[in-house]
Amino acid sequence: MTTDLSHTRRESGDDRRLAIAAAARSIIVEKGLEGLRTRDIADRVGINIATLHYHVPSKAALIALVAESIRLDFRNQALRNSRADKSALQQLRLEFADFRETIHDTPELIIVLTALIEKARRDPEIGAIMTPIYDFWRSQFVEIFRAGIADGSFRPNLDPAAAALITTGALSDYWRQWTSFRPAIDQLLAELERAFIATPVSAEDRS
Repeated sequence: MTTDLSHTRRESGDDRRLAIAAAARSIIVEKGLEGLRTRDIADRVGINIATLHYHVPSKAALIALVAESIRLDFRNQALRNSRADKSALQQLRLEFADFRETIHDTPELIIVLTALIEKARRDPEIGAIMTPIYDFWRSQFVEIFRAGIADGSFRPNLDPAAAALITTGALSDYWRQWTSFRPAIDQLLAELERAFIATPVSAEDRS
């Protein structure tokens, strides 16, 4: 009787890639993207450089792996807070709740994401990896605003793309903020909601 080990090998490879992504993210948090070194990643994972290069043969492959790990974190978060059968306004609030949860519970994720986005502005190779992720985030808000116009949650004259840009721009600026000028996150999210809704929402409706 023979045993098929392909599934075990695949799981081991996936686990190794997850460990590489986690180590890279930790180093970015500690030292910044410029301090990311393959030797340090290999040491943290407990592998040699040859094994590391087998999984991530280039800088672009490493950044793509880190970016994919971030995308999966956001996807898993969204799955925990299902949007099924929710109104557009409820979906917007869930997006805001997820953002609030991330900055409070996993700020290291925001640090890594910010570092990659800032680098993407200057590095076309990284830009090609990060742009689809960032644009997907914007497109999610576009769809929410379109649905909200249709169901009456949001102003009928609202432009979905512009509203999405305002929203993601405000949230991005909040997580990048490094000066003392920073309103409470709940105040920011409440102002954003008020900018888009068709009619004021009472305290009872918020519950």
